[in-house]
Amino acid sequence: MSSIPILEGITSQMVQTRRLKVHVLSAGPQHGTPVVLVHGNGATATFWEEVMLALPAGFRGIAPDMRGYGDTEPLPVDATQGLGDMVEDVLALVEALHLGRYHLVGHSMGGGIAMKCAIARPADLLSLTLVDTMSPYGYSGCKGLDGTPCHEDGAPAGAGSVNPDFIRLMGAKDRGLENPSSPRNVLRQFYVKPPFIPKREEELLSAMLSLRVGEDWYPGDFAPSPHWPGAAPGKRGIVNAFGRKYFYAGDFVNISPKPPILWIRGADDLIVSNNALWDIAALGALGFVPGWPGVEDCPPQPMIDQIREVLDRYRANGGTCSEQVIADCGHSPMLEKPDQFNALLHAFLGSG
Repeated sequence: MSSIPILEGITSQMVQTRRLKVHVLSAGPQHGTPVVLVHGNGATATFWEEVMLALPAGFRGIAPDMRGYGDTEPLPVDATQGLGDMVEDVLALVEALHLGRYHLVGHSMGGGIAMKCAIARPADLLSLTLVDTMSPYGYSGCKGLDGTPCHEDGAPAGAGSVNPDFIRLMGAKDRGLENPSSPRNVLRQFYVKPPFIPKREEELLSAMLSLRVGEDWYPGDFAPSPHWPGAAPGKRGIVNAFGRKYFYAGDFVNISPKPPILWIRGADDLIVSNNALWDIAALGALGFVPGWPGVEDCPPQPMIDQIREVLDRYRANGGTCSEQVIADCGHSPMLEKPDQFNALLHAFLGSG
């Protein structure tokens, strides 16, 4: 059923929910304790296969493709909901599968989706694991520990900030290495820390290339702006949905009850950091994008500091959370350092 080859022991199925048809990969006993795994941008459930197969006895891994990714029904993304479409998709899947309470794991963009799931229905969660998660204040377009927007119109974040070569090559389903912006090069340079190359690179690349390209999906539409770089987020598509203009999960610290949280991240992550190389403000500060107006107007987003400050407040409000940093590792520790990643995840799941 999956358009991407799957590992032995993984089951592929389509699940009709009250919102859309969702493609789901799963592993483990049918009535095991559910562990729902939400992928990041430019990925699919394929990225979780090895994690699901390695789960301890008694746990059932469930990994959906988000809308616009993989084999799930490609309904459009309303950016003004700030990933709310995908949050409701996850909650509808949980209902359709009658999971009851479950552990939730989110990677990168999936971490933002997971935080908003926790805000919507905190009592349903046994635990929350954030893997190289985006900030609670979105990706790009904000500054300071409190995520203050750089500009009211959302600039410089959004679809207009994405490398047009990468968009073109994604749309062309390019699998080569000739162009530095090719999806395969992006996978090797940013998703993981070089020189690591995943064993299932072809399947992971196919997962990347399954992303629908266009104004309703990736990257979305954009509007002209008087602020650098001349474009602001539109109202459609994925990149606009997770920019600061529409995405906000800062009230996550006030949820009740408070599930325990594990934050796992690679020490050398280039996608989520205080100087993230996919944040156009950071690229401007480095001189890669001309016209950068400076740190007062548009500083690099302090993503790690923002995440840590929010989790510190979560702890101060009565929650429990742990930050675990995996050395010599990039954006995808479950692929790069599976033994360390699984040891941390399994101990955390077992502690509940």
